[in-house]
Amino acid sequence: MACSAATLCVFILSAFINLSAANKDTCELYAAVGQSLTLPFVYDRLEHSHVLRWTHNDTIIFYRQKGRVSVGKPADISATGSLLPRNLQFSSAGAYQANVLHSNGTLAKTWSGRLCIVPKVSKPQLTYSCDFKSSAVILSCLVGNLQGLVFEWTLDEKTLPSETKQKLSISLAQLKGERSFTCSVANKVSKERSDIVRPTCKRPTPSPPTLLCFTSKTVVAAFAGGAGLILLLVTIIVVLCCCRRSSRKQMELRELRMLSLSKREPIYCTYIVPSGLRHTDNTCWFLWEFVDNKENTGNYPLILCYFVNIKQ
Repeated sequence: MACSAATLCVFILSAFINLSAANKDTCELYAAVGQSLTLPFVYDRLEHSHVLRWTHNDTIIFYRQKGRVSVGKPADISATGSLLPRNLQFSSAGAYQANVLHSNGTLAKTWSGRLCIVPKVSKPQLTYSCDFKSSAVILSCLVGNLQGLVFEWTLDEKTLPSETKQKLSISLAQLKGERSFTCSVANKVSKERSDIVRPTCKRPTPSPPTLLCFTSKTVVAAFAGGAGLILLLVTIIVVLCCCRRSSRKQMELRELRMLSLSKREPIYCTYIVPSGLRHTDNTCWFLWEFVDNKENTGNYPLILCYFVNIKQ
């Protein structure tokens, strides 16, 4: 009866310890996926007469009593009682607990801890950019997952202890000569280092000063306005030329008509003749033309007579 009571007390104590470990937010142990690990439990006086039990998240994964293994494999345990998990996966994370009992059921030793499985870090890529405004070069250590990472920088193979961020700013004055940089990223289970980078920053050649104190938009707008004004002036000139040409043509026609009329000598007749009457002789030719005279009240129109001298 006393043995059963002692065993029950051990189980209650183990459950309490396991619950306390499960409520912890931090992990005491870290391992990478695929890695093998030795859980740090050591009991130097471990004998076959002892009862050894390991649990993972309250599930028994190893049980040995009087040298007989009923759960797990003998190769899973070291000579001092440590658990030797292999090929760890994310499902291997959690709370582990070890209990060693005497043959009478009393507790000889106990241990508990929490294991976290994290992925290995990938090799970082080191890049840089030259910032001539601030006279500095900005180096960036690029890596996939930033969670839980620690950064480390080296300059000419010497560690910069104060630089632990993802980016590093170095003044251009420090780049005199050939300087080499590397960055490293690490988590709880692995560490990777970038390739060596030697930044070269050359200031761009300054562009020649502009002759005009205007922006490109202003110059384009001025050219567009000038082109429009030239087109308007050309249109006005063409229209004026056309009008002048038309007026000149009419003037020439009028001058021709006046010239034709100037060769005739008008003689106003004092008598009325029938319309269309013409008279010719050997020396003269009379041309009769009708004159539209509103004051004429006769039955016949007034006739304007021209005397054209045929013989000179």
